Amino acid sequence: METVKILNIIAMVLSLIVSVVGHEIMHGFVAYKLGDQTAKLAGRLSINPIKHIDPVGTIIVPAALYLLNAGFIFGWAKPVPVNMAVVLRNGGELGAIAVSLAGVTYNFILAIVSALILTFLGTPDSLVGMFFFLFLAQSVLINVVLGVFNLWPIPPLDGANAVMYLARMLRFTPIVRLYEYLFPYGMVILILILATPASSIFFLPVYYILILLSMMTGIDFIQLINQLERI
Repeated sequence: METVKILNIIAMVLSLIVSVVGHEIMHGFVAYKLGDQTAKLAGRLSINPIKHIDPVGTIIVPAALYLLNAGFIFGWAKPVPVNMAVVLRNGGELGAIAVSLAGVTYNFILAIVSALILTFLGTPDSLVGMFFFLFLAQSVLINVVLGVFNLWPIPPLDGANAVMYLARMLRFTPIVRLYEYLFPYGMVILILILATPASSIFFLPVYYILILLSMMTGIDFIQLINQLERI
């Protein structure tokens, strides 16, 4: 059992790194496709995780959530630099929305792919098989949580950026001004949500997405996640 616990921790850490690093790279990659070379010139389109690790978001926050038995793990990597002026010039507001949602799209696709692979993996009968099983299961949970979290329309999250650029495109000036006002206070709002029972409401979509993935694959991900928490 102790071996399985160690494998689960390693699987969790590796899955988180793949999830948050890929999330940030995708922002830079889509911006690069729209003519912005900022991330490429800064060497931030690299898959080398060392270039993307944020001490707080990639190490301290996930570790604290694990030690506090929060029931889920999430974090973030160092933001990839993007010159939105170039993106807007070449791709307009739609391009800016695409850059904003690129990381979230990556997370949800990775969650779906991991869930589908699990359907073919079967019951693990070796330590190697157990590791891959745990890695994929953690990948489903972590990427769904990351995707939902980053879609919150609260600055500086991706959802807020997408809503703001959509409002700009539709000429909803009051919403644009509201976000411009809220951006300096976004982190305070996020901390208040995460530190209160309100977080359970904001994370509720995670439950329904796991239910949807369960229906797609025939795997009960709610039960599987509960089992992972007991390891």
